[in-house]
Amino acid sequence: MRLILIGPPGVGKGTQSALLVQRKGLVTLSSGEIFRREIDAQTDLGRLANRFISQGQLVPNEVTIEMMAKRIGQLDVMKAGFVLDGFPRTIPQAEALDELLSDMGKPLDKVVSISADDEIIVARLSGRIGCTKCGEIYHARNKPPKREGLCDKCDGPLFVRQDDRAEAIRARLQIFHEQTSPVIDYYGEKGLLQLVDGRQDPETVFKVIVGEIGA
Repeated sequence: MRLILIGPPGVGKGTQSALLVQRKGLVTLSSGEIFRREIDAQTDLGRLANRFISQGQLVPNEVTIEMMAKRIGQLDVMKAGFVLDGFPRTIPQAEALDELLSDMGKPLDKVVSISADDEIIVARLSGRIGCTKCGEIYHARNKPPKREGLCDKCDGPLFVRQDDRAEAIRARLQIFHEQTSPVIDYYGEKGLLQLVDGRQDPETVFKVIVGEIGA
């Protein structure tokens, strides 16, 4: 099974990717995680990508495509199937992915678009609190720490990331609508798109996704 999850930040793509990995044995391919691995390993691609990231710029399509193609072509991904999160973000990336998978004889099975109103997403993300030591994530309303300002797991201090502040979230949503929404239309025209209501609880969303892909 080869899937793409598309949706704005905070809509639950990461949660659904994790469930598909745990319960269906797929390999999750997060563009952000792959970037970090390449950068940490100081590969040629990682160093090139880091030049743009360190300056607050988007990594060019050709660099992103080459980095993702390298990971998609690895044996564990080809054997288990994958769920893509965070890629493709643009039409050129989507076209390059189609060409890559066609050459491999492994076309996409489904593209799942998870959506929710912007204000719902702002409310979800603006309450997030992270641990500076272990990375555990809390939420001011849905999953508060037992002690204010301290992590339950490691006693590390908690903080709110700059990009989890309301104004930053709205800016990220605007970028998504402008840059990534056309990708949704692209896959809709190809008959691969399935729309899922991200306002539902994670288990319900998962059941809908699995039901639609017949897994």
